[in-house]
Amino acid sequence: MPISCRVGYRASEDNARCVDVDECRDNSHHCHAEQVCRNVPGSYRCDCRLGYRGDPVTWGCVDINECHRYQGRICAQLCINTPGSYQCGCNVGFRLAPDGQTCADVDECQNSPCSHDCLNVLGSFECRCQRGFTLSPTDRTACLDIDECLLSSPSLCAYQCINTPGSFTCRCPDEGYVLSPNGRNCKDLDECKLGTHNCSADESCFNIQGTFKCLSFECPANYRRVGQTQCERVSCRDYVECQMVPRTITYYQLSLPTNVRVPADVFRMSPTPVRAGDNILLSITGGNEAMFFGTRRLNPYMGYVYLRLPPRQPQDFLLDVEMTLIRQAAATKFLARIYIFITAPLL
Repeated sequence: MPISCRVGYRASEDNARCVDVDECRDNSHHCHAEQVCRNVPGSYRCDCRLGYRGDPVTWGCVDINECHRYQGRICAQLCINTPGSYQCGCNVGFRLAPDGQTCADVDECQNSPCSHDCLNVLGSFECRCQRGFTLSPTDRTACLDIDECLLSSPSLCAYQCINTPGSFTCRCPDEGYVLSPNGRNCKDLDECKLGTHNCSADESCFNIQGTFKCLSFECPANYRRVGQTQCERVSCRDYVECQMVPRTITYYQLSLPTNVRVPADVFRMSPTPVRAGDNILLSITGGNEAMFFGTRRLNPYMGYVYLRLPPRQPQDFLLDVEMTLIRQAAATKFLARIYIFITAPLL
């Protein structure tokens, strides 16, 4: 007589006992395709695979979003959900470590991305430029030369600035100057002292800014040379001539830049020696047609020649300045012939 077994069991082959029916093996279960059938005594269970959970509405399995459920706990930086699982990722500048979860910094400097110096920082890098260069605002890796001659004030070089990669050099005029030890200013060459002038033996060399002048001093008739630059009257016919004709003619040389501030005293005149009761009169008798110069008395025995108008360009003047000395009711004239050279501003 066959035995009767409960649902989920069946009679054994010898009909002696009831044995469990493995619904999973004989495919008599009703699990969804995405579920896993697990046999239990007298029945079976439909489980979801790892990474999925049961859906109480559809009785199916839906993916577990581990990145949302375990936010910040399973990946160091980025978490990417995948069907039934997840993957960890890293931000730019990092790479995934062998453990698949943490991120290690990438040393971008090993690939030499900068044109000059590279500084590795966490997750990125910074490019640094050497002195005289600036970082390109577009790619932040290239170093561009700074044109100091354009960016700096005009006083960077006294004469001419020449830009060079990463720096600059100052240049002086080809003749008459040499670069100063500071590398920026120009020093005037004294051709007269150096002996590089071309003045003849009969001429006197006078150095001016950037060049020199060859001067020749000649004494007029009835005068004799009593010094390197002075002529003395030999004689006078009568008292009137002695009063009106200069006793001495003396040559002087001056050099002034065009940017001199006016009014500017440029030459002082006074008798030597000075005696009590002396009185002088000063007048410019030649070479002042444009009225650049004037005279003034400081006191009865001393006066000045002064520059009254600003010179706009380099030019030369030869002034005849007459000093009349009144001493003990007698008048004596002295003539100063002054070479005045207006040069370009000092470099």
